[in-house]
Amino acid sequence: MNAPAPLSFHAVRSWIGGAPVAGGADVIPVIDPASGDTVGELFEADAAEVDAAVQAARRAFDDGPWPRLPVPERQRILRAIADAIDANTEELARLETLHTGMPISQIKGMHIPRAALNFRFFAEYVGQMAGTSHTDVPGVITYVTRQPIGVAALVAPWNVPLGLGMMKTAAALAFGCTVVLKPSEMTPLTFPIVARLMRKAGLPDGAFNLVNGRGHVTGKALTEHPGIDCISFTGGTETGRAIGMAAAKAIKPATMELGGKSANIVFADADLDKAVEGSLLAAFAGNGQQCLAGSRILLQREIADAFTERFVARVKALKIGHPMAPDTFLGPIQNAGHMGRILSFVERAKADGCEILTGGGRAPGFATGNYIEPILARAPDNGRIICQEEIFGPFATLMTFDTGEDAVRMANDSAFGLVGYVWSQDISKALSTAQALQTGVVWVNTPMTRELRAPFGGWKESGVGREGGASCAALYTQEKTVTIRL
Repeated sequence: MNAPAPLSFHAVRSWIGGAPVAGGADVIPVIDPASGDTVGELFEADAAEVDAAVQAARRAFDDGPWPRLPVPERQRILRAIADAIDANTEELARLETLHTGMPISQIKGMHIPRAALNFRFFAEYVGQMAGTSHTDVPGVITYVTRQPIGVAALVAPWNVPLGLGMMKTAAALAFGCTVVLKPSEMTPLTFPIVARLMRKAGLPDGAFNLVNGRGHVTGKALTEHPGIDCISFTGGTETGRAIGMAAAKAIKPATMELGGKSANIVFADADLDKAVEGSLLAAFAGNGQQCLAGSRILLQREIADAFTERFVARVKALKIGHPMAPDTFLGPIQNAGHMGRILSFVERAKADGCEILTGGGRAPGFATGNYIEPILARAPDNGRIICQEEIFGPFATLMTFDTGEDAVRMANDSAFGLVGYVWSQDISKALSTAQALQTGVVWVNTPMTRELRAPFGGWKESGVGREGGASCAALYTQEKTVTIRL
């Protein structure tokens, strides 16, 4: 199909104290991964601009109305923000597709609704919170309340920019914090729009601030700023390690949702049709650029051949196309450098004794853009490089196992521990396997079903801390114990 007409050129600036700012030391191009064209310019926030954003958030927290608003009023504003996001779905979806390369059907069907849902969910959650009281000590009553921690530094990734950025923002605001958000410099286009929508919905100036730029410039200045009270980061493990060390040095709480190399275990008694389709989504939805991708597919030997035959056929049939086309399943990789890294694993896999079953190169028929064919490999064991390193793209690996103990051992043989997938119609087997997996989340007979009340996060190098209702309350609030003699 012919690509849609390009959107207008976008200038992305910081949003501080309720208004865009004219600063920006360096200008960074924003690239459309479908064409390679420059579709915007990002004016990078330097340390001085980050300081201005933190100071605006500090004033809004220390002296402004937001932390002091009655909960029903805070809820009203959060719901109004959700309504505004819904009302602007078309514009937000087109921009999100433009800078991520993800299919617009997935953006409109999941990512934009999720951004709005985040505000509705936390508006409801904060209205249900309750303190505790204790009367065991004779003659006194002790009660415990939670108060907002202060200014939250939020860092969002490039793979689901608005959905994950608004998860952090909605939670922090709901609990009464003020916010400085830094999106990825590669995917910043939707955030200035949302900043305006928030202000129009009634969010006080300074409660939400936006800074844009690269991690070693803007991100470093933000996460190391002494005026920040807590940090929430989603991104790569090495960056998370550096941010975590800075937070520990400053004795500030931080959550890190980092990388993954998740195992997708298919037992012989699984519903094969559902397992094939669910594994396809787990491995390749979002162009495979998901920390929770089920990219290691472990097949019990009895059904390995049948599953592989069906799965190879389904992978070959995936529709690669322009991300604005409604029938596209796989769009372009977000940036050319990352595309090269993904493709480099093809030769590395072959040299490591693995077999490429399908894919392995640039997709034919595209004169421009970062389009590649989805890649499926077969590995003789879990020690191979494509089973251990996070590739973060449309690249899945098949392996076989004999017993449930073998599957668990292979699944746990990883530096990561974000999620696990289990396919079985034997509930006892499914539950015992889920219990044995060294991951923060396990999905049984379903791909990527998110319950916002439950904690989400990883073990090992997949991160520290959790997101979700009570987990976010633990980060964005502090407990206070008050004891009164009767």
